[in-house]
Formats: sequence, structure tokens, C-alpha cells
Amino acid sequence: MQEYSREEVLTEAKKLAEMLANTKEIERFKQVETKINENQKVQRLITKIKTLQKQAVNLQAYEKKEALKIVEDTLAEAEEELDSIPIVNEFKEIQETVNNVLQLVSGTIAREVTNHIIESTGGNLLEGKTGSTKENEEPSCSNE
Repeated sequence: MQEYSREEVLTEAKKLAEMLANTKEIERFKQVETKINENQKVQRLITKIKTLQKQAVNLQAYEKKEALKIVEDTLAEAEEELDSIPIVNEFKEIQETVNNVLQLVSGTIAREVTNHIIESTGGNLLEGKTGSTKENEEPSCSNE
């Protein structure tokens, strides 16, 4: 079995990151993000939402319940208006897709490393146990 240095692994990880950055999902994400950043209505609503969120936190801290209710209602309306813009929904969808791809890659790497460890120690993949775990198990008592 070939051994790799940490630097070699990091170099390959950077290559993988570059590959991921050049997928159709990431390209679409960049295009939609640009549209979001250029859309004045979207930017105005985002600024309004951030301001209202800060106000809500302050009002909650000072226990101003009536004022907080008004700000929360206004905040909900602004968020609803933002969500009604098609490019915002598209952005959320592509963002979720990109996150799913990243989680898939991360999970695959973790699973494959674990499988290689189990296999290289003579373990059992079905049981998820390494060879050292199997060696240290007490035999089951079936004659009691």
C-alpha cells in the first residue's frame, strides 16, 4: 500500500476543490449570485430585513413586546416579498444543490477512508469493525 504525505493529500484536495469549482452547479450558482447582487429590489429588501432583525433583537433585549410584534410582522412581510422574487427562489435552490454536492463529496471521503481503515486492518465492512476490534472481542457465551 502506498503512503502519502499530508502535503500530497492537501495538494489532491486542492485539485478536487478546483474540479468542484468548475462544475455546472457552481457555474450556475455564480451566475445567479451575480443577478442577485445586481438586483436593486433584492438588495433593498435584504438591507431592510437585516435592519429589522437588528431592531427585533434590541426590542427583545429590552422586553418591548408590542414594538417587537410590529417589527416581527414587518420583518415577515419583507421576507415574504423577498421570497416572491423568482431569482431569489432560484438562488436558494442552486445554493441547496451546491450544499448537497459538497456534503455528498465530504460524506463519500469520510466513508471511503473508514472503509479503507477497516479493510487494511483485516476488519469486517458489514459489521463496521476494524481487525483490532475483532481480535479484542470476547467470545460469545453460548453454552450457559
